[in-house]
Amino acid sequence: MPVVLAVVLILAAFAAVLCVRAANVKPRRAVTPDASPVEVDGAGAAERLAQLVRIPTVSDYDESKVDDAQFETFRAALRAMYPAVHETCAPVLCGKTGLLYHWKGKSADAPTVLMAHYDVVPVEADKWAHPPFCGEVFDGELWGRGTLDTKITLLGILEAAEALLRDGFVPERDVYFAFGGDEEVNGHGAKDVIAELRRRGVVPGMVLDEGGAVVDGVFPGVKEPIAVVGIGEKGMMNVRLRAESAGGHASHPERPSALGMVCRAAADCESHPFPAHLTKPAKEMLATLAPHTPFGLRVVLANLWCFGPVLCAAAEKLGSELNAMLRTTAAFTMARGSKQINVLPAEAEVGVNLRLLNTETPDEAAAYLRRVIKNDRVTVDVEYAEPASPYASTDTEHWDKLASAAAGTWKGCLVSPYLMIACSDSRHYAGYCDDVYKFSAMHLTGEQRGLIHNHNERIPVSEIAKTVEFFTRFERML
Repeated sequence: MPVVLAVVLILAAFAAVLCVRAANVKPRRAVTPDASPVEVDGAGAAERLAQLVRIPTVSDYDESKVDDAQFETFRAALRAMYPAVHETCAPVLCGKTGLLYHWKGKSADAPTVLMAHYDVVPVEADKWAHPPFCGEVFDGELWGRGTLDTKITLLGILEAAEALLRDGFVPERDVYFAFGGDEEVNGHGAKDVIAELRRRGVVPGMVLDEGGAVVDGVFPGVKEPIAVVGIGEKGMMNVRLRAESAGGHASHPERPSALGMVCRAAADCESHPFPAHLTKPAKEMLATLAPHTPFGLRVVLANLWCFGPVLCAAAEKLGSELNAMLRTTAAFTMARGSKQINVLPAEAEVGVNLRLLNTETPDEAAAYLRRVIKNDRVTVDVEYAEPASPYASTDTEHWDKLASAAAGTWKGCLVSPYLMIACSDSRHYAGYCDDVYKFSAMHLTGEQRGLIHNHNERIPVSEIAKTVEFFTRFERML
């Protein structure tokens, strides 16, 4: 009986410690919203975005399909819309599409680079409810490819700068605007801009590119909107799983077939996902949100030293986005076998796209796939690999300015670090700038986020003004 009592007392004390820690959990880092007034020409900004959307700057992996004249038309439109910017910060064309503007501040030390891209992905016009480059407003929303990705952020950057320049504002440090025209095809625009910055001897203190947004309902129990700011970006890796067999007539199949082997390999990989990890972005996100969750969940989040392994084990049940923040993912996207249904393929393959945490190098990820597949007749061929980026800081003035501008624009929102699971041009700044952040300054529902690269892309007109407001607040701090 004394042993049982001792165990009960120990468990009670342990539970008390967990609850006390949960009750006393504090925000990870205090955010002071920028409360200064901002005047925005919302109607004018919406009309100018509409004009930019009407210019079909479609990039394509097949360069013969790219209409270079449309890209020059777009650049000419910027010159006409933003004369003060183009007079004071005259841009240079880097390579074929990269645009680099230089806004001189009071100091050239540790400048800020604000990024966007003006190319868009192709469209299937017959699947749109309205023409994809119409740039028209229906039911309070501006329709067209590029309204979300990312002509809106390019517009926000320039709208803010144009107004500030007209008011005689001079930033404390130099500011550069870096706009690429081939981001959607993993092109050279951003690399060409970086080469020009290096040629000038410029070392950025901070970079801001597309990425997170202000979102609702993405985390259990959190009622407030959350401005999620990417402090890192997953790497990308393309792999082919291949197998060979005798092939021949389908009337007398041999086993194992080439197609059967690669299908089993794919199934083995899907049933053995990469291990989950509580990375820096995940830990800091959970620490930020913990004070705003119901007490039961707060007990878990305030005591990750105890519940971290449980959280990792349950990652796949927490939703695809959160799961993708916690592990390297493998998505099977392509398959090839025979060209005819009654012919056995002599060779078969499946394609898999991996998004890497920086806990795994490309070589380690390939080795993991081989261990899981356990079939020497299936080869794991890496076609392309780019490692994950380092993490930006969240305890410097760079983060504080960004968080202050976001909290001041979307009143009542929480500002949280997160890990960007897609790719952006800003990944090329890895090793060149320590603090690279990813934040698309928009408040978007889940449905609206799903329109990126999809049919019927559109943005609420009211959100256009908020994007401009954010960049005005942010640029005033630089």
